[in-house]
Amino acid sequence: MLELFNYLNYRHYLRDFYREQKEKRGSRFSFRSFVRQAGLSSPNFLKLVMDGQRNLGPDGVRGFIKALKLNKEEASFFANLVGFNQSKDDGERNEWYRRLSTSRKYREIRPIEKDQFVYYSRWYYAAVRELVLLPDFKEDPEWIAKKLFPPITPREASHALELLLELGFVKRDTNGRLVQSERNVSTAREVASLAIANFHREMIKKGSESIERTPAPCRDISSLTLALTKDKFEEAKRRIQDFRRELNILLSEESSPSAVYQLNFQFFNLSEVPW
Repeated sequence: MLELFNYLNYRHYLRDFYREQKEKRGSRFSFRSFVRQAGLSSPNFLKLVMDGQRNLGPDGVRGFIKALKLNKEEASFFANLVGFNQSKDDGERNEWYRRLSTSRKYREIRPIEKDQFVYYSRWYYAAVRELVLLPDFKEDPEWIAKKLFPPITPREASHALELLLELGFVKRDTNGRLVQSERNVSTAREVASLAIANFHREMIKKGSESIERTPAPCRDISSLTLALTKDKFEEAKRRIQDFRRELNILLSEESSPSAVYQLNFQFFNLSEVPW
């Protein structure tokens, strides 16, 4: 029996539903019979939706809910899932994900996923995780709140510590002191891509604010404006990625850091891209 709340892509759910029904019912189930139960006219509509060639409108959502025989909570989740997957921008996707995450059943099945989403959506969670490496680090929300730049509230700092411990990004050593763990965040691709986009927006905004807030000797912000071919663009991307990895290895070896920094790489088009 398929569990709808395990899915964050309604088309994947529909494909698995179709396969399950064919295995159970054989020739008694078909694209045509499903569409008939949904009260829709196009006999191939289910396949077109499954394959991403057609989207579901309000009538289609109601019809599919009927044909899928979903209960009230499942119907609400399915409708929100359609909105989430068919959103045109991250602003819409954030709102639809907020609605999805209010589902009790979804929170029961994927209890940590919403917290992982929050981890990427707030700039200071990653900053607090790095702050743990400072020799003078204090597990004190007020100390943490004042140490960050710009400062956050003690309540936000306390929540950050709870979240980092719950996700396994920090742990306690034999002396009870907080230390970083090696665990990487793992979440559904649909949630991860949205959350990381939110994270990048937050950090790009912080970079912009640092122009006014941080003295020039304590920051480095520079740029290049270039006309490129596709081959040169791809080469530039590779070099940036290699440099980022090398720099990460080099700077991660620091044993006694004294401050937390954010390094952003921004390489984007200022004209229409022909390739």
